[in-house]
Amino acid sequence: MPEAPDAVRELASDPTSRKRFLRQAGGTGVAASLAAVIAACGGNDDSSSSGAKSASTPMASSSGTEQFGKGDLGIANYALTLEYLESEFYAQAADSGMLKGKLLDTAKRFGAEEMAHVEALTALIEKAGGKPATKPKATFPLESQSAILELAATVENLGADAYLGQAPNIQDKEILAAALSIHSVEARHAAVLNLATKASPAPRAFAKGASAAEVLKAVKPFLAT
Repeated sequence: MPEAPDAVRELASDPTSRKRFLRQAGGTGVAASLAAVIAACGGNDDSSSSGAKSASTPMASSSGTEQFGKGDLGIANYALTLEYLESEFYAQAADSGMLKGKLLDTAKRFGAEEMAHVEALTALIEKAGGKPATKPKATFPLESQSAILELAATVENLGADAYLGQAPNIQDKEILAAALSIHSVEARHAAVLNLATKASPAPRAFAKGASAAEVLKAVKPFLAT
């Protein structure tokens, strides 16, 4: 496995440098490329110790995900909770009887991809020595095809913004790479659904992250009490 260049190793090991880079990159493909390079190349022996030790280390600043656990494990469980909701949304949408043909096929495909995210995050959390969050119960308004499409677009845009919002807070390079990889897929889902609802597939030149507080407030109406 080739050794990462010095600049990449610095970004991987120094959270201050990485946060500055991600803010400047705006969460675009540059940041995703960084994650891919870090994941593929790794670092030297002193800076490549990802996993339980670094994932469970509390961060200096608050990520807003502390209710899900400390440090990167809390962020990973926050992301897992959102993926649970997304996969459940598509399952309920597919079973609603409101979608037909290509729309139904797309809902099933997106649902399968969200479930793959659930499985990947669960495995990553367990590998880091954490306990995966429990799947919440959720209900969604699915009274018509248009309502489902509008909600799907909202959910996917929110998911992409949620991952981007947490990227600068993540210390563990493996969790960062996974988060940015999933963020890319969420953004692609959002673009497709924006088109389906006659909205712009890319409304901004630079994506804008959402805080955990903003995201959790948005999904609260869908959580069963």
